[in-house]
This record gives sequence, structure tokens and C-alpha cells, in this order.
Amino acid sequence: MIWDQLTSPEIQKLGRNIPVIFPVSATEQHGPHLPLATDRMIGEFFCKELNKAITDKVLILPIMSIGCSEHHMGFAGSLSIQHQTFLNQADDVMNSVVRHGFKNIIIFNSHGGNLAAGHILMEKFGSENPEIQVVLATWWKLASESLFELNESGPGGVGHAGEFETSLMLHFAPELVKLDLAEDIKNIHGYDWAEMDMLRGAKASIYRSMKAMTSNGVYGNPKMGTAKKGKQITNLVINELKNIVADLYNSKLV
Repeated sequence: MIWDQLTSPEIQKLGRNIPVIFPVSATEQHGPHLPLATDRMIGEFFCKELNKAITDKVLILPIMSIGCSEHHMGFAGSLSIQHQTFLNQADDVMNSVVRHGFKNIIIFNSHGGNLAAGHILMEKFGSENPEIQVVLATWWKLASESLFELNESGPGGVGHAGEFETSLMLHFAPELVKLDLAEDIKNIHGYDWAEMDMLRGAKASIYRSMKAMTSNGVYGNPKMGTAKKGKQITNLVINELKNIVADLYNSKLV
């Protein structure tokens, strides 16, 4: 069910154990071949697919479409909010949900720059609302083991606007993908111990703007993206999301 497509009386009638999905994303550059809306569109797409699969057991909030993207501001069109702004807005929305009596909230993230703030949000909100179950789920982490098997571009290939994001966009919005402009870019200027992508964590972290990392805003290999792979990614992520929703829905912990 979609929160803002229901009436107030319809919301009132719902069981309060229904997990509420709160999608958080970003509006930022994704190189010359993907639109600024990529992270938002991917987050919304997964939510729509989840709603199709289990519409009576999930409630999906409006998406937060601008996130923590300061590291992308060197590229035209990127939008960003401060970490504290992200925390304040998300906290206010989640408090609204709790005031209506709902017990389970899943923060569903589709942007890497939101990860740090997302963890703080989950821990802060959870400690302040011990009667609520709060989950942070980032789509590529949900099914990381299975996604490794789909990864053809190797380390760095699924960094930003690379193989996986391009595959998803080719799957559900191919008209917005300019694949003829896609380039294989992995020219990170840094240290081996700091290299990472969606599937592979770094040994240690260091701040680097995307402008310093890559010439065109892409870190990865979009040429390895396919619509078929996008569908496979979708199935893997939705299956994992369904498991989390089912566990929370049936939980006796709250």
C-alpha cells in the first residue's frame, strides 16, 4: 500500500504491525549516460515492485529525494542537504509515523552518501523509541552475496553509475539511458587500502570528492550493464526485502 494514496480513514483501519517503508535517496550526477534522478528512481522502483508483491503487508511512505551528496557537487545538477538536515527531516517523518501507532519502520536507502547518516538515524531513533523496531536496509547490501555472482566488471565496476545502476535503469527506464555515452572509468586517484565499491568495502576510509576521483562522474563499468541483469538484481533485492517485511510483520517483539 502507498501511504499518500490512501485516505485518512483507510490508514486508521490498518494493523499497526504493518512495516512502513521509508525510502531515502538522492538527486545527483550519474555521469553522461544516466539521469540525475537515478538513485531516486531506483529506490521508488524497488518500492513499487515490493508493493506489487505484498501489497497488503507493507506501507510505503513518500521518498526523500535529496540526500547527502556534497561529494558530488563538483558536477552540474547535483543537489545536497547537510547531514543534520537529513537527520532532522527523516526523524520528523518517522516520528509522524510512530505517532499514528505503527511499530515497524524500514529505512530503505538507495544512495551511498546516506549510509553514515542512516546509521546514526537508526541508532538515535531506535534508542529514543524502544517500543519500535527500526531497520536500515541499503539495496546493494541486502543481496550482496548473490550480487557478487552477477558482477562481471570486477572490483570497482559497480562503484557509481556503473554496471549495476546502469543495469537497473536499462531494465525499468531504458529511454533515459544514453548508453552510447557510457565510458568505463576506474581512474580513482588514491590508495589501495581506500578502494571500494558497492560490493567491496575499503580497509580504511578517506574523504574524496567525485570530481577528484573521476573525470566524468562515473566510477565503474556501465558498458557491462544489461536489462536482463537489471531484472535479476530486482528479483534478488525484492526477495530479501520481502523476508525482512515478513519477519517484522510477524514479530512478537513489539
